[in-house]
Amino acid sequence: MKDEDAMNSEKKWPDCDPLVVKFRDYLRAERNRSELTVRNYTKALESFTAFANSLGEPWTWQSVDDGMVREWVIWMMDEQALKSATVNLRLSGLRTFYHYLLLTQAAKTDPCTRVSGPKKEKKLPAFVRQEDMRRLLDEMAWGEDFEGVRDHLIVEMLYQTGMRRAEMLGLRDVDIDLLHGQLKVTGKRNKQRIVPFGSALAGEVKRYQQLRDETFGTQSVDSPTFLDKKGRPLGAVEIDRLVKDALGRVTQQERRGPHVLRHSFATAMLNNKADLQSIQKLLGHASLKTTEVYTHLSFEDLKKEYESAHPRS
Repeated sequence: MKDEDAMNSEKKWPDCDPLVVKFRDYLRAERNRSELTVRNYTKALESFTAFANSLGEPWTWQSVDDGMVREWVIWMMDEQALKSATVNLRLSGLRTFYHYLLLTQAAKTDPCTRVSGPKKEKKLPAFVRQEDMRRLLDEMAWGEDFEGVRDHLIVEMLYQTGMRRAEMLGLRDVDIDLLHGQLKVTGKRNKQRIVPFGSALAGEVKRYQQLRDETFGTQSVDSPTFLDKKGRPLGAVEIDRLVKDALGRVTQQERRGPHVLRHSFATAMLNNKADLQSIQKLLGHASLKTTEVYTHLSFEDLKKEYESAHPRS
């Protein structure tokens, strides 16, 4: 009869590790975790086992300390080039495993207690370059009917003012001051701000309002400014669709919704030397830190220009 070590050597990991097998059973039976979670946590323990074995020294789950866990985190990031989200998921799996070992008294200490995972990478907001927006708004045909005039105005207004989609949906004619070129925008938590706009946009607004009233009758100043083709208040889905279709004419990037125009507004302002605090007020950000993400966008834009223009870049 083969001894236990020989039998275990013939088994495939993790089945050869009785603690891991019991842990997986515990997740399924007592914690009612999904099979996806069980697989992810198993991958975490498999990753740690591979790392620990690569050190070339004998080890057990009971001998692992926080220094070893930190080295594993660094190994995943540097040697395996894993994203921070994956590293944090695997670290969570190891933490859960040690909670189980403590619960069953299979270990006396948790080496993960003093180990922090890497910070998540911040995804930079998507934006459309100024030249592409100029081509879209100034050179491409939109149509002279109600929908064509409306759609052009919506894209132009979002780009010129940096409004959120919900803020545009809440816009009423009474909020639009054509004489002084400014909008009264109601943002998050019903906070209001004044956003200026130029004479060209004022002309577009006046043209749209006239065409809208000719088509559907004179509207109340307290009614929503933007209507659909049946004269009903325009909805969020319709704005998303028309903006996505419009931006698809000049960019193939995946994100092409109304918020991309808000990012494009902020990036264009910053690239053209606008003060960061002024951009904060125009966007309605409560904190300047929220606005500072656009300094990274501006740098990325500058980097692309450098790489395409400098002869030795």
